[in-house]
Amino acid sequence: MSMEAIQKVTEVENRSHAAKVEAEARMKQAVADAESRGQALLEKARQEAAERGRELLKNAETRAGEAAKETAKRAQEESNALRSAARSRLDEAAELIVGRVVKS
Repeated sequence: MSMEAIQKVTEVENRSHAAKVEAEARMKQAVADAESRGQALLEKARQEAAERGRELLKNAETRAGEAAKETAKRAQEESNALRSAARSRLDEAAELIVGRVVKS
């Protein structure tokens, strides 16, 4: 083989090696970039899920508070109705008691 042919083969091998090294570097960088983007997307999804969870909890607490107020209101209304009914029968009860005491 002539010296010129050996030099050409060497140059081709060197270019091939350099291209391979460059391709591997680009591949590693592409993988690193993809992992970085994936991590960023994952973190964003986690933050959005946490925010949505906080919103759902806040809404649930609001609804529970409203339900508790409504329950308390109904209980107060029932209590007032029972008091009113008891007051209306107070005179009747007093007469019954006095009647029993007097008869004894």
